[in-house]
Amino acid sequence: MADKKIRGGALVARALRDKGIDNVFTLSGGFCNPALEGFMECQINVINCPHEQIAGHLADGHTRISRKPSVCIVGPEGFANAVPSMMEAWGERSPVIFITGSSSLKRQGAGGFKEIDDVSIAAPLTKYSASITDGNRIREFIDKAYRIATNGYPGAVHLSVPVDIMFSSFADDAGLEERPFTHQKKPLAKAWPDPESLNEIFDLAINSQKPVFIGGHGVWWSSAEKKLEQAGFELNIPIFNIPYHQKLLGEEADTYMGLADIHQYPPSKMALHESDLVLMIGARLDNQMNFGNPPLFPKSTKLVCINGSHEEIELNRAADINLLCDPGVFLDKLIDLKKNSKWKLNNEWFNKNKKEKKNWINKTLDDLNKETEETKKNGGKIHPLQLALDVQEVLTENDWLVIDGGNTHFWSEIAINIAGSKGKKLGGILHPGTFSMLGVGVPFAVSAKNLNPKSNVVLISGDGAFLSGGLSIEAAFQEKKPIVVVIDNNGGLDCISQQQERLFDSGKHFATDFRDIPFHSIFEGFGGHGELVTKREDLGPALKRALESGKTACVNVKAKGVISPIVAAVSDKRDKASIE
Repeated sequence: MADKKIRGGALVARALRDKGIDNVFTLSGGFCNPALEGFMECQINVINCPHEQIAGHLADGHTRISRKPSVCIVGPEGFANAVPSMMEAWGERSPVIFITGSSSLKRQGAGGFKEIDDVSIAAPLTKYSASITDGNRIREFIDKAYRIATNGYPGAVHLSVPVDIMFSSFADDAGLEERPFTHQKKPLAKAWPDPESLNEIFDLAINSQKPVFIGGHGVWWSSAEKKLEQAGFELNIPIFNIPYHQKLLGEEADTYMGLADIHQYPPSKMALHESDLVLMIGARLDNQMNFGNPPLFPKSTKLVCINGSHEEIELNRAADINLLCDPGVFLDKLIDLKKNSKWKLNNEWFNKNKKEKKNWINKTLDDLNKETEETKKNGGKIHPLQLALDVQEVLTENDWLVIDGGNTHFWSEIAINIAGSKGKKLGGILHPGTFSMLGVGVPFAVSAKNLNPKSNVVLISGDGAFLSGGLSIEAAFQEKKPIVVVIDNNGGLDCISQQQERLFDSGKHFATDFRDIPFHSIFEGFGGHGELVTKREDLGPALKRALESGKTACVNVKAKGVISPIVAAVSDKRDKASIE
């Protein structure tokens, strides 16, 4: 045991450094000061945020893009503020490490200063939640949390560090006197397929005439998206993305069709209903996939789920066949069928899907053009789909697009697919996850800028979404990471008001309107660039000026409130169902 003593917080910092953690997000609080001092000594980058929820979203965004864990550290009451970001990370299986500086362990349960049962609160929203009960075991707890976060089905974890352990002194090599003698990060464990189960699936695939790929976040976290694209291209299998999850392929990719969502991408209905085999990789049979049931997946279709962890397999019990296998390993083996001359499927099925997509895009654009021409004649506001298409028109293949909101999110998803089919390539796309949580846009955009400092980053945000997390814009100014925020400003929570107008007997909406908020002036007050746009023809030039300003900027666009296809479908479903 070494003679040198350091605080528990410094041990926390060193343990995280050993795992390769290089980014920490926080709202600095007294409970966490020893750890913050340790991060400073370890030269780990710390970003101080205006709110704990924002710190969590920034950690989540950084982790999603880099596929490398980052840390959100907050105090006890700050933990309560960070819970929404924990939920968002949990939904996307993002391996964020949440650390809470908590009340004294010695007096636990006696009403200590800011005492909160953070471990119990975090437990259902994380893969692992525990309190460090002995400072000599700090490295052990962090090693365990890191492994749980990154191995198998990745996901957020939570550690509570009591204040008496955070501030007390321990030997600087505490925890290294027994195995493992080093706590450096190790390669991730990968699941290897059972040969008999693999051959059963390959027999189905080889004899399939209308196979479909549906990729989920498991593909992203295993870094297998390029293999998925290769498999689709070489085997003539159309590829679909689980809705609301990390984009796996560029929308311009020839093999990518769209979301496996019959409302946001109607051609997926034909693809799924006519398919004879669905290979769902790294995804869950949850509500988005109708739990694997008809009518989304016909009884005649063989539904196969390939997942890299036992957690996913357990969630996908409804599949006809389950395979425990790393997505990348499975795709490699599948591609080998073509190399070994065992794959005979021609491109007829693939081309039919391409034709359906083209027809849908042409009709959607024809309808939108008529709407836009009518708006121009009557002096009306821009359609949110047109807004999203016009924003992408200004972006280059190195630029990042982030979207946030209700209808804003869904219309933007449709626009991204349409623009991609026309060859529009972007540096990256980031959007809310499973919970469609409002307010993630600015933190995610700052995360994209942090990791891509030479790229332009543009966020399309609904006005309600910006009001939910807009204070986080200070992080962009503080860190000198200029982003451009385009506000789809329809004057209220349009996603909700549109549902109310269809549900309420009066045909009116209630408690969803905002006053006329000058979002662009708010940015100017912070020291940034701001412009108000009321006509479509002014949007492109305004966006170019915002990008050229070199400042964090806002283009506040007065837009039309239009219900998106998926919100209309959900509204109709809720109206007809007593229990959803």
